[in-house]
Formats: sequence, C-alpha cells, structure tokens
Amino acid sequence: MAEGVKVAVVGSVCAALVGGAGYGLYNIASALSGDGGTASADHPVVKTGPPSGSEVEATTKAFFAAWEKGDAAKAATYTNFPEAAQELLTAYSGDAHIAQVHITPGTATGTTVPFTVKATVSYDGKSRPIGYASELTVVRGKSSYRPLVDWQPSVVHPQLRKGDTLTTGESAAPQIEALDRNGAVLTKEKYPSLGPVLDELRKRYGDRTGGRPGVELVIRHTGTADGEGAADTTLLTLAKGRPGKLRTTLSASAQAAAETAVRTYSESSVVAVKPSTGEVLAVANHREDGFNAAFLGELAPGSTMKIISAATLIDSGLTTASGPAPCPPSAVWQSQTFQNLKGLTPNEHATLSDSFARSCNTAFVKFADEVKVDSLTKEAQDRFGLGQNNWQVGVPSFDGRVPASGGPDTAANLIGQGQVQMSPLNMASVTATAMTGAFRQPVIVPLSLDHREPAHARGLSSSTVQQLRAMMNRTAHSGTAAGVMAGLSGDIGAKTGSAEVDGQAKSNSWFTGYRGDVAAAAMTQDGGHGIDAAGPIVARVLRSAG
Repeated sequence: MAEGVKVAVVGSVCAALVGGAGYGLYNIASALSGDGGTASADHPVVKTGPPSGSEVEATTKAFFAAWEKGDAAKAATYTNFPEAAQELLTAYSGDAHIAQVHITPGTATGTTVPFTVKATVSYDGKSRPIGYASELTVVRGKSSYRPLVDWQPSVVHPQLRKGDTLTTGESAAPQIEALDRNGAVLTKEKYPSLGPVLDELRKRYGDRTGGRPGVELVIRHTGTADGEGAADTTLLTLAKGRPGKLRTTLSASAQAAAETAVRTYSESSVVAVKPSTGEVLAVANHREDGFNAAFLGELAPGSTMKIISAATLIDSGLTTASGPAPCPPSAVWQSQTFQNLKGLTPNEHATLSDSFARSCNTAFVKFADEVKVDSLTKEAQDRFGLGQNNWQVGVPSFDGRVPASGGPDTAANLIGQGQVQMSPLNMASVTATAMTGAFRQPVIVPLSLDHREPAHARGLSSSTVQQLRAMMNRTAHSGTAAGVMAGLSGDIGAKTGSAEVDGQAKSNSWFTGYRGDVAAAAMTQDGGHGIDAAGPIVARVLRSAG
C-alpha cells in the first residue's frame, strides 16, 4: 500500500483458547453481557449441549444485522472472541472501505451456517461491488454458556488467516504481466497455483517493470520470522494501473501439466526444473491452506534422500554402486530399530545398487557405524548446495535442512527421516545435480534482473554421477518406481520415498525423477507410498515436459 494508508491487524489470539466448541450450562443472566458473564441467583435457568437450531438462527441473525450496519462493537458481542472480532470488523468498514453490506444466510448444517456477502468498496471517488461466500459455526461459550459465533478471521472473508489485515488504497507495487520462457502470458485464472508466486514476483519486481500502481482492496499478510510479510493478496481492483511485463523461466505447457497433475491428489505439491540451467519450469500446489509448499515446505523427504546418502557413501569411499550394501530384515542403531517396508525380501548379498533400487532402509542404516556425524551434512552442503540459507530463486524458498545430528538421528537422516527436511524444489534440484554433476541453483526469474548472487557448490565427480544415474535408471526401469515410470521414453531415472509422520494415518508420499533435460519432484501429505500419489504426479509432468 502507498505510504499513509492505515492498516488494521487481525487479532492473533487463538479463538479456541477462549470459546472453542465446548459445551456447558447456559446462563440467562449472562446473555446480556459478554462471554465472561456469571450466573445470578435470580436466573438459575440453564441450557446444556450444543446450540439448538433456534439458537443458531437467532445468533447468526443478530450477528449479521450488526455487521451489515457497520456496528463492529455490537457484532463482536455475538462472538466468543469479541476483541479480535471488533478489530477486524472495524477494519472492514474503516481501512478496507467496505460498505452497503448485504448478507444472505444459507441453510444451516447442524451449527454451521453458510452465507454470501454482497457489498461495495469505495476509495478516492472510485467504487466497485464485491461478492463472496463464507461460513460460520455457532458454539456454546465456555464461561457464559451463550450461543456465540466461533470467531475466525475467515468468517469475514474466506481468504483471511490469523494475523492478516484488510486495507484499500494505492497498491504497494504495480501489477505485472508475467510471461513464460516463450512469451506466453501466465495468469492466476489459467494457472491457479501460480497465485502466491505471481504475488511475490509483483512485490519484488513490480517497480522494475515500468508499470503504474492501481487502487486495490488487498489482504496484507503477517510478517515472517525475518520480519518480511508475504506478498499482498489482491481481492478487488478499483482502478487499474498499468502492468509491466516480467519474463520468467516457467514453461506454460509444463505448468499446465503440473496444475492438472496435483489436482488429482489433495495436499500435493510439485516442481520441475531444467537441470542444464537450474531454471524452474513449473511449480504447482493443491492445498487447502493455499501455502506454496512446493518452494517453502519443510518436511522429511523419506527415501528420496537416499540420492544424497548414496552419494555420501560413494564419495566417502565406503562403497560403490556395485559394492556391498547388505539388506537385512532389520537394523539397530543406538537402541533404535529400523525396519524395511512390508514385503521387502532381505538380501545379505545386496549391492548398493540393489538396495537403492529396492529402497532398502536397513542397508543405509547399517552404514551409520561408518559415516561421520557430519558426513551427510557436508555432502548436502558442499556437493548439492543445500542447507545454507543462501538460495536466490527470485521468490521466497526453503533451502533444505540436513543437520549434523548425532544419536539415532545419524541413522534416521540417512533414510530421509530424523531431522532432515526438504521441499519439492530442493529434491528437484538434488535430482538435477545427480543427473549433471553440477549444482545450478534454481531460479524463476533471470539472475540478471536484479543482479542476484546465486548459491554455489562444487557438485559431484563424473564417477559419482555415473553411478547415481545408473542406480536411478535401474529404479525407474525395474525398481520401486518402475510401475509409475512405465511408458516414459528416453533417458529416465527416479527415486521413490515415503516419510512417516506422527499423528498421520498414512506416510507422506515423495517421488523424484528425470527425463531428458527435465527433473521433477513431488510430495503429497498423507499420501502413502511414493508410487501412490507423488509418483503419478511426477510422471505426468515428465511425460508432458520431457
């Protein structure tokens, strides 16, 4: 936003701590006060259990009426978190300049009520209508026992999250017309996954493209750990500026394939890069929270980590692709027992290539006795360019984390569990480095655009590359990835992975692979084995982009 435009911050205290969905006794006397009321001797009548249908109807009717009138203070009294509700509803009519609000409730499902909002946004003589749908839930207040709207910022607008702000004014940066590597226009409407990426590109490079700011209603997001918030999310444009053109490294065809691929599996993310240059060809997410986990996810990568682990064993002189890497039924390291996936036949005479292609956990765990605590960390940093927080992609990214952790994690890290964390972008880069031997830091806009200094790493020897490619090729043709990669022609390779997560019914599904001059990696949370979800996503991208 332009300097001088006020911004109101959404209260960040968790509503569950105040109101929640707890049920208790309903006190008539406290109905005249806030959620902190107490029983009186004159009004001992109580109600128990969840709010009734009539209570839900009466509460939402009163809440909507006050909201429509712009009476934030009164509307807030019908919620279980009145301070935060009043703050945001005040901003709604104040900083955001939203008026003439008309709310239409839908049919309740239990205590949840869907509704639509129609309103007008006005600023500096310019007005535009806005309409959207949301929902709320009515709960029993924990201390007042009143039926109350369970306060969440998403009640006001479905895209609002904890700590977000709403404001209308001159945009902080001009709009951009993002172009793919061949000049095709990339829009949020055609490529929904690119929304957060395009917002970040606009924030960083909008003022470098020769455009002119417009007037917009936006969501301004909470600041991150480094003090910099995510890019504004535009909800409505009141006056168009002049967009500037911004060339990216993306490929419209690869992006289309990635968008289609992740749509099949919820909570999925995928990235494709060009190994010969490090250019990002596609980035797509299909997530409930809209988070760009493809670039910013921080999750254990499971057995896809064995690409780096195998390179570590080879570069440390502990074995070779054709050297020994026995696969026992179990392995113990510092009192922790590691198992293989169910159905994997033990092989005490296995080579590293055998154990890699079959994704034998115990073969890698057995080497925990021989590797140094920091061997995997140094390999990841020095050879693959990971874990030093210095990537300059062009938009925010996570650079991977491979800590030199001792104890049981020394073994767990070798199989992509323990304290190792990666994003699909990281694993696509790992695959690209394994293919070419050179670490080329991924980029989504040219480094020359703002003279960014990319991260550097010395890469891999030709011998290590030859062995890694042979093992990944074998995995794609006759190993754990064979079924998924079947039908893909040309030079191909892959590695499957699954990472167990406490509290999840299924493991996270991971898969990374290459075909020609394209490397791709995907992750599906709660997706199962690598071939169950992430594998088909990667295969579809490679089939279209290779």
